[in-house]
Amino acid sequence: MEELDSEAIGLQFRATMRKYPAAVTIITANDGIRDHGMTATAVTSVSMDPPSMMACLNNRTLLHTMLLNQPYFAVNVLSVSHPEVSEAFSGKVAPEERFSTGGWVRDPKNMLILPTAHATVICSRVAAVPFGTHTIFVGRVLRAHVDEETRPLLYQDAAYHTSLPAL
Repeated sequence: MEELDSEAIGLQFRATMRKYPAAVTIITANDGIRDHGMTATAVTSVSMDPPSMMACLNNRTLLHTMLLNQPYFAVNVLSVSHPEVSEAFSGKVAPEERFSTGGWVRDPKNMLILPTAHATVICSRVAAVPFGTHTIFVGRVLRAHVDEETRPLLYQDAAYHTSLPAL
């Protein structure tokens, strides 16, 4: 296998990641002045002891700045009934209007959470690790809830999908 230049590797990696299914989440935060949230798929668990999650955010986003400057964030895993919520938070709706879609409520840590989400995880930021164009935010889980009756919304190849048992 021949070694490729960095541009070719970047193109292959982008094509590979388009085919990689990921749960659609909306990460929310409040900086004491405003609420903000954005759609993200680079979110996963880190450890069970202590319970923790990570989210990778582009350095140029407002949410990135907010997470660097305040301690809490919420991860809302969307259900299959939420494609319109995902679209609103993916940049197609102005930030100040995004929370008008979906029925958001205020959490005790002051973030807006989606009560109809497939799952919600409230985190306290414990690390922020810069890497390339992004920062990896690690949060210690303070609370977590999953709705056993819903299925998560997945994103793959620029389209929404859902999961079904393979067998």
